[in-house]
Amino acid sequence: MSRAERFAAERFRAARSARLATVTPDGAPHLVPIVFALVEGPPPAAAGQPEFVIHTAVDGKPKRHRALQRLTNIAHEPRVSVLADHYDDDWSTLWWVRADGLATVTDESSPELLARYPQYASAPPPGPFLRIVVTRWQAWSAQDPAPVPRGPTRPL
Repeated sequence: MSRAERFAAERFRAARSARLATVTPDGAPHLVPIVFALVEGPPPAAAGQPEFVIHTAVDGKPKRHRALQRLTNIAHEPRVSVLADHYDDDWSTLWWVRADGLATVTDESSPELLARYPQYASAPPPGPFLRIVVTRWQAWSAQDPAPVPRGPTRPL
């Protein structure tokens, strides 16, 4: 993992919320805000690089129904993007980091996700849960206009 990718992952990890982008079965974009935990694990045997996994959940906040579009979208197309960013009227402080990855829907919670948000201590999310294995980092910062190099961090 390059130094720029490591910096992008750490900046992403520090963000408190992000946007999850999926694609509907008819090809339309779908974007929702999420809270998440980024977990770094050992590399898969063939990759030789750490594996980063984004964990998020369908939580207990009021929703129109439990058959959420993001779940339908991931069942149809598991490739997703998650964008974290910082906006300020001082544009010299702007940045964004995008994690592209492969999402799976699971019934298993992530201890790191539950520990990251105090609200989950009294009201743990009922799920389902999303596990997104990051396959590529993209980033930009006004402070460092050199972006993270394009290309997968490991082959899909």
